[in-house]
Amino acid sequence: MSEGIMSKAATMEIPIGSNGDAGSLPEDDGLEQDLQQVMVSGPNLNETSIVSGGYGGTAEGIIPTGTIKAPPFPGCLVQPHSPRGPSVTPSASAASRMASQAGASAGSGLHQPHPSPPVGGEEVVRGIAVEKFDIVKKWGINTYKCTKQLISERFGRGSRTVDLELETQIELLRETKRKYECVLQLARALTNHFYSLVQTQHALGDAFADLSQKSPELQEEFGYNAETQKLLCKNGETLLGAVNFFVSSINTLVNKTMEDTLMTVKQYETARLEYDAYRTDLEELSMGPRDASTLCRLDAAQSQFQSHKDKYEKLRADVAIKLKFLEENKIKVMHKQLLLFHNAISAYFAGNQQQLEQTLKQFNIKLKTPGAEKPSWLEEQ
Repeated sequence: MSEGIMSKAATMEIPIGSNGDAGSLPEDDGLEQDLQQVMVSGPNLNETSIVSGGYGGTAEGIIPTGTIKAPPFPGCLVQPHSPRGPSVTPSASAASRMASQAGASAGSGLHQPHPSPPVGGEEVVRGIAVEKFDIVKKWGINTYKCTKQLISERFGRGSRTVDLELETQIELLRETKRKYECVLQLARALTNHFYSLVQTQHALGDAFADLSQKSPELQEEFGYNAETQKLLCKNGETLLGAVNFFVSSINTLVNKTMEDTLMTVKQYETARLEYDAYRTDLEELSMGPRDASTLCRLDAAQSQFQSHKDKYEKLRADVAIKLKFLEENKIKVMHKQLLLFHNAISAYFAGNQQQLEQTLKQFNIKLKTPGAEKPSWLEEQ
């Protein structure tokens, strides 16, 4: 029993009483519990084990170091918490040996301490929260002022800034867009109906050709009717190509070019409303008493008013430029498309196939070749 105890505690020097009697040692489990609490504040060494170097110890002399904690200072006395065994005091040599092994294990990176959260992390989160709160606060104040201004204008109690020339051009643009949308809708309806007509003519021509072969007594009559329907079908496909090009160009003009200008107009109208709202706020503060707090608010209102005034003037200039370029672009596009539409319709209903084909060449319109895998022009709409 004594040899087993010595092999388990080979790395510890156990003081022996003055009578030199080792038989007073407690049982093995009591000694093991005392050793677990000797080094209460050192690093955890779960990945290594200390093998007894003396006394000829066997495999039973390996003490799992996960149960041992290094002392806060070499040679210090640590009182065990369990009352089952006496106090065990490590000698200076044993304590220094275990401290060196603990330092080597810690230096090898086997057990890196968990990093504590950065101290500045909470400050960053707090700063982000404050910034978001400021954004929401500014948005709320701006929305309140603009809503108040809009209601005042609707009920005739508030004044609004009006640029008569620009407002007239904007209203004219909106009216033009509505009329062009009506033309676009009618042109699409014409395309759909005419496509059905061409398909019917194609089927009728096939039926006439079939009957021409199966009716010898009416072969000639069925034959030239079949040829007529095929010719009309071919000319109809040519006309559909021209009308489809017309529809595509009007659609681009209405839903892209005009819509882009109207988006800028909406931004301009919003900037105008904000400008009038902050102008009214500045006027109300200017008519109030001039104490210290009011002067501070007046300076802030003056700064905000100037900022919205600059934004309003910039957007007003952008709208004026876009309206000018839109008018020039509209004239060029519609001049070409109206000429194409007139020439194609006139040539088709006059039966002038050559002029119809020449019209498509004049406007660089290429028809879809038969048997192509791409979707038809009607499917692209």
